Amino acid sequence: MKNISLIFSMLLLIMNAAISQEELSPYFKVAEIKGSVQEVNAQLIEAINENGFEVIGEYNPANKPSLNVICFTNDKLKKLSLEFEDRGALASVLKVAIVEKDGIATVSILNPEYMFLAYWGEQLNGQEKRLKEMSDLAKAIFKPFGSMEPFGGLIEADDLPDYHYMMMMPYFDDPEELNEFASFEQGLEIIRKNLAAGKGNTVKVYEQVFEDEKIAVFGVGLWEMEEGEAHFLPIIGEDNIANLPYEIILQGNKATILHGKYRIALYWPELKMGTFMKINSTPGNIEDVMEGLTEDGIDG
Repeated sequence: MKNISLIFSMLLLIMNAAISQEELSPYFKVAEIKGSVQEVNAQLIEAINENGFEVIGEYNPANKPSLNVICFTNDKLKKLSLEFEDRGALASVLKVAIVEKDGIATVSILNPEYMFLAYWGEQLNGQEKRLKEMSDLAKAIFKPFGSMEPFGGLIEADDLPDYHYMMMMPYFDDPEELNEFASFEQGLEIIRKNLAAGKGNTVKVYEQVFEDEKIAVFGVGLWEMEEGEAHFLPIIGEDNIANLPYEIILQGNKATILHGKYRIALYWPELKMGTFMKINSTPGNIEDVMEGLTEDGIDG
């Protein structure tokens, strides 16, 4: 009997070790579809709507017609995101991307579980099952299109809640503070006004506002040619665009963004240091543009 108990305990340890060592990729390649971006885009939006989700925005990263990202959510995901006080609403929006080359549109999605663990992992308090259910629900939208092959690198699931690229690099809880306002309402008004004016060659892709909680998330396309997406995407890889657009979160009266050295590394985890050095000014450039969107004035 003791031997059986010992064997059972060892099996449990092995199973737990296997689970803890599960590796996740940031993206799934859904399918390669013959057709234009517009044709494939329409198919994806129809599938999203038919599966109980809502499209809240879409855009062309780098203002490039061959690239497209669709942003979507549902009430269940929004409610879940609000259970995480430290910028949990950043994960209230999911994304699917199209990259068209020579008449073939490659469709990919941001892996929901990867994002959830990175943004919510340190704050989880019994929501693990619901997190997995939401991830599976979102992925199910796209399974009829293709094989759902993971790509973009591998990170151990246990490492995502405390992810950083390397020593001395920022974590999720090291955000860049953009501005502090007199009130949530003032911040909302200023950011909306600047985005409407296209300040800094930006475009508003979506906004998600939770009035009762005084939280707002803005998806912002960075269309400045020399310092925005048109500059850094060709260097680090357009295949990974399903993490875009970059977000501003207004929580209470404070506006922040994820640090560029964290967010870019999280969604391009295969990047070598040499490639990172080619975009060493990009995190600062992004912060400058986003900070401009929180300032009262539309010049620039």
